[in-house]
Parts: sequence; C-alpha cells; structure tokens
Amino acid sequence: MAFRDHLNNALRINQVDPINAMRLQIEANPTKTILFENVDGAPNHSAAANVCLRENMAREFGIQPHELLTTLEWAMKNRSEPVKCATPPPVMENTIQPANLSMLPIPHHYPQDRGRYMSASIIIAQWAGRRNVSFHRQFIRDDSHIVARLVPRHLRTMVDEARAEGETIDIAIVNGADPCLLLAAAMSFNEPIDELTVASALYEKFYGKPMEIIELANGVPVPVDAEYAMCATITCDDDDEGPYIDITGTVDDVRQEPVIEVHSIHHRNNPVYHALLPGLAEHHALMGLPRAPTILAAVSEVCDCRDVVMTSGGSGWLAAVVQIVPSNADDAKNAIMAAFAGHPSMKAVTIVDTDINPADPVRVEWALMTRWQPDKDTIILSNQRGSSLDPTRTDDGMTSKIGYDATIPFGSDKKAFTSVL
Repeated sequence: MAFRDHLNNALRINQVDPINAMRLQIEANPTKTILFENVDGAPNHSAAANVCLRENMAREFGIQPHELLTTLEWAMKNRSEPVKCATPPPVMENTIQPANLSMLPIPHHYPQDRGRYMSASIIIAQWAGRRNVSFHRQFIRDDSHIVARLVPRHLRTMVDEARAEGETIDIAIVNGADPCLLLAAAMSFNEPIDELTVASALYEKFYGKPMEIIELANGVPVPVDAEYAMCATITCDDDDEGPYIDITGTVDDVRQEPVIEVHSIHHRNNPVYHALLPGLAEHHALMGLPRAPTILAAVSEVCDCRDVVMTSGGSGWLAAVVQIVPSNADDAKNAIMAAFAGHPSMKAVTIVDTDINPADPVRVEWALMTRWQPDKDTIILSNQRGSSLDPTRTDDGMTSKIGYDATIPFGSDKKAFTSVL
C-alpha cells in the first residue's frame, strides 16, 4: 500500500483554494478522510487530509484501534532494514529542478500563521553515520527555501553538532508517506534509533514485506511509494519561523530556526499532497498515538495495562486515559506514576477499568463522577518538568501534574459501580 491507497473511502471535494479554504473544509469534516481534487494553483496535484486518524488507520490496517498500540510497541522491538528498490520507483516519475515549491498545493492554514506551511512532511536526515526520521513544521520562505522549527530532540542535536564542525546536513523531505512511516517518524526515543527500521517492521506486519527505498542524489533514502520526495540540505543559516497555530490551538512564538535549501522535488504522477491541519484530530493522532505505546509499556511494568488513549482535549499530548485490570489496591496509583514516567510531557492522566472506553470522554467523565473520590483518589505532583506546549509552564519549563484514579474501589462489590445503560 501507499498513502493514496488509504483514500478509497475519502470525501471528494473538487476545486479548492489552499489559502484558507482548505482549512474550512477540514474543520467542517473533522473525522472524515478528505480528498481535495484540482487544487487551485497546482495543476494535476491533489491534497488529502484526516488520513491518519486512529479509527481510520485501524480500519485500513484491518485491526482494532487498541491493537495499534501493541503493534507499534512490537515494531519498536522488532526493527528491520528497508530494502533498496532495483526498478524506477513511482516517487521518481516526475522531477522539478530547480525546485519550485510554489507548484505544490501547500496550504496557508490560519490567518495568524506566518505563511504557507508543510505540517505533515517528514525529514529524513543523515550525518556522521546516524540517520533520523522526524516531523518538523516547515515554513515556505520562497520557492526553494524552507525554515523548519527543530525542537530540542535528535535532529536538533545532529544539526548543532554539524554546525559546530562547520558542516551542513543532507536531508530528504517526504510528503504523502504511507501511515506506517508517519507513525514511526512521530515516535520519540530516548536513544538514537533509525525510525526507517521501525517503519519497515510495520510494513512487514501490515503488508507482508519490508519497506522499499531509493536514494536521492545526495544519498538520503526515501520510500519508493511516497507522493513527494525533496532533495535538500539543512544550511548553517537561520531565519524567522512563526508565528504558527500549534497543536493546542494557540499561537506559537517567532524563533530563529534553521534554513533548508531544496534542490529538487520528485513526485508521482498525479501526486496527492498530505495537508495536515494543526490543532485538530489528525494532528492529535499523529503526535499522540506514537506516545501511547511508551505509556503502555511503562504502565505494563507495574500492572495489567490494556489500552492508552491520548485525549483530544489534551491536544493529543498533554493528557491521557489509561485502561487497566487492577489486581491489588495500589495498581491505579502505580499506573499514574508509571504513565508520567512513560511520557514526561504529560500533565494529566486518568486511570479507568476495562468496562470504560478510554476513547469516549463521556464514559470517562462518568467513571470519574461515580468511582473517584477527590481527596483520596488523586495524585498531585509539583515542580515537574513539563511540555513546551503548556502555556502555564514556568520560565524554566516546570509545571504541576495530576493523576485521577477512576477505577472501581478495589475489593468493592462491582455491581454498585456498574452501569446497566
């Protein structure tokens, strides 16, 4: 499969302006996969949104939504090498050289944004024997230059080390990648891991074969089934990036960020650009879903954990609901502490029983109101390292955190706490 193979059930919208109008259609259809045909200003290019929602991906992969977590956890532990393609691949069917980003259907999402942004494009970087695959929002400065917000993770470290040596970094920018690669790219690891190997394991799991790749002119590999692949370099220059409406729906600051020079753009025939609208469901799913397996693994060390859902109210990042099967009175509280250890950016976590769907906020609130006593079933942690996405954090990045035990009081008669509706 490829990115376009996940669009069979998409809502088709003909003739759309990528400046503002595309956003309005996504907001009007927040849970539907959308295919925008005949995008204004980009002849023969389409765009798609809401492809990587939890339920949509589970349906396309032929599994239940909660199985996505165990599969992602499996892929992290069973990484495999992608294989080189011997024949001309689809992603190389067309070439735009010199690069001209204005030919692509890249949206200007919100009026508050600095300009046109690529929000679902991933960066594959190679330097000093290391490879990293990750998401970074990318402001289109001009036809051949991008300014990318690099948060302080592995790629930022790689760039800082390269610049200290006076070196640039060869990269590929990929848009319209299969969800297997997008999920892998959204994962965060404590140690440097080649996310292409995680993606290849997911390809094997869902498609029965490893991911196929081809190297661009700069030697950086890209998936052969991607819609777009750009040969580029992270330069030693910085420029203004932002303002930008981020995942919380708030306006992020203007910063000096690395400038990327795009040398060439390769794309499939009739390519489909992946247009991810920041702050809505697909952004929450892609950012939050890959964190759920680390929470699942951490909680599973202390009790029987069945499911983890990063909540939309927490912007897919700051809050989660964790489903467990308690076997002793301390399991829920131990689960709270383990969940925070599994995702240190999280600010709130709620623990529920298996009769509560963690993806249903009404049922989760019902469990709180009927099973939770605030004075004894709440853990509050002060002076904790938080997320840069939390506007209430202190200047040094500290915050407080809260955990709710919304499980049936251990040892109680479950009948009194069980809904018949």
